[in-house]
Amino acid sequence: MKLILQLMVILCVVGCGEKSHLSHIEKTKALAEDGDAEAQSMLGFYYEIGTQEVEQDLKEAFKWYQKAAEQGLPEAQCSLGYMYHDGRGGVPKDYKEAVKLYRKAAEQGHYVGQLNLGLMYELGYGVKEDYVTAYAWYDLTAANDVEFGEAKVDIAKLMTPGEIAKAEELVKEMIKKNPKLIQKKK
Repeated sequence: MKLILQLMVILCVVGCGEKSHLSHIEKTKALAEDGDAEAQSMLGFYYEIGTQEVEQDLKEAFKWYQKAAEQGLPEAQCSLGYMYHDGRGGVPKDYKEAVKLYRKAAEQGHYVGQLNLGLMYELGYGVKEDYVTAYAWYDLTAANDVEFGEAKVDIAKLMTPGEIAKAEELVKEMIKKNPKLIQKKK
C-alpha cells in the first residue's frame, strides 16, 4: 500500500500526460475513508501540518491518527502519542497514554517509538524515571537507526558502569522476547 501511495504522489506531480480529476489529498482521503491505515496516517499528517488543499486542523489530525493507530500502524501510534504528549488536537496532556502508544510502536521495531519511549523513561514522564530502561530503548533505537545513537551515549554519561551493564543485559532479554524490536534494514 505504501508503494501505491508513493506512485499516486508521483502521478499527481508528473501527471502522466493526463489531468487527474482528483487531487492527491482527495485520493488519500478516499483511501482513508475506505479504512486504509497508511492513508489515514498520511491524512492525519496533512491535517496536522496543513497544506495548500487542507487547512491545519489538529482535531481532524487526531481523528485520522487514531483510526490508523487502532489498526496497529506504528507511525500513527507515534504521532498520536506525540499529540497526547503535548496535549494537541483537543486532548489533554496525558503522558501515560503517550507512553502506551510509544510502546506499541516501539515493540514493532519503530525507531521513533523506541526513541520517544526511552525519553519518557529518562525524564520520568508517564513512567517512573529509569535510566537503565531508557538506555535499553535508546540502544534499540541506535540499532534500528544509527543517526539516533547519541541519546544512548548521552544517557550513559549519567550512569554507572554497573547500570550500563544491566541495561545491556536488559536489551538482550528484550530482543530474545521480541525479535521484532530490531528491524533489519533493506
